[in-house]
Amino acid sequence: MNEPSKGSAKTVKLAERRVFSQSFKPLYQEGMGLVEQAAEYLDGKGRLEAKKLSRTAATLYAAESMRLTTRLMQVASWLLLQRAANSGEMTRDQVASEKSKVRLDTASAHDEALGWSELPKEFLELVTRSLRLQALVRRMDEEIYGGVISDIHAPSRRANPVSDQISLLNTAFARG
Repeated sequence: MNEPSKGSAKTVKLAERRVFSQSFKPLYQEGMGLVEQAAEYLDGKGRLEAKKLSRTAATLYAAESMRLTTRLMQVASWLLLQRAANSGEMTRDQVASEKSKVRLDTASAHDEALGWSELPKEFLELVTRSLRLQALVRRMDEEIYGGVISDIHAPSRRANPVSDQISLLNTAFARG
């Protein structure tokens, strides 16, 4: 009864086909567009709306906006690495090695948090969209590369996520 396993080795991975083809472009544009929209909101309208919040909601807003930014930086890093592989700037092995620095498990406080109902609607929509995009990218990553991303990081590791992202972005753009 070893025959099924032989067949599964030939299974087409839809996520891999999507990432390593021209159909990756819309996903890349969606992700980078969301990064841009979130940055624009947080630096403009979001800053003004945050000033109107209660102390509890303002604290939650600050924490959740840091989670949002971190989540989007991680997704953008993953997308940049896949784009580099797709365009031939990096090999899949190089991408697999570099992507070990990417974490696609940034959680959200969600609506059970005290003050959540006071948060601006536009901000909550950005959070929801970022969580959906992160979940999609995570599923694709698991299908293409296998394993669970967060298992790569030892619990005792106390890394600087900003430094990791800068390093990852430098690696992605250093080619060429």
